[in-house]
Amino acid sequence: MKRIGMMTAVAMGASLFVASQAFAAGDAAQGKTVFTGVCAMCHNDVKGGGAKIGPDLYGVVGRKAGSVAGFAYSPAMKKAGFVWTEEKLAAYIDNPQKVVPGNRMPYAGTQNMQKAENVAAYLATLK
Repeated sequence: MKRIGMMTAVAMGASLFVASQAFAAGDAAQGKTVFTGVCAMCHNDVKGGGAKIGPDLYGVVGRKAGSVAGFAYSPAMKKAGFVWTEEKLAAYIDNPQKVVPGNRMPYAGTQNMQKAENVAAYLATLK
């Protein structure tokens, strides 16, 4: 009986490890290509580049959502109450309205989690 419990715990731990590794599979080089082709018309990705139509995304990983000084965020984004992680960014890039309902970003999302993970991996390199 204890052996089954131990095996279950090991299997669960392995599943969590595999899931976290699957997320970490975002390709930053491919993400930069997507960012340049889609996101860059509204967002800056260079240090000190400032906001365009959307906020500057340099250093976004680890930053509180809706917190770039001087940018006019939607009430929904101001109230989001979370810190951007690579995983949270991927979910948002994939489907912004699902992650922050009522946000003003006029982008429907990638609807492609691999692309979203790639862009999030690229954004995570901007430090």
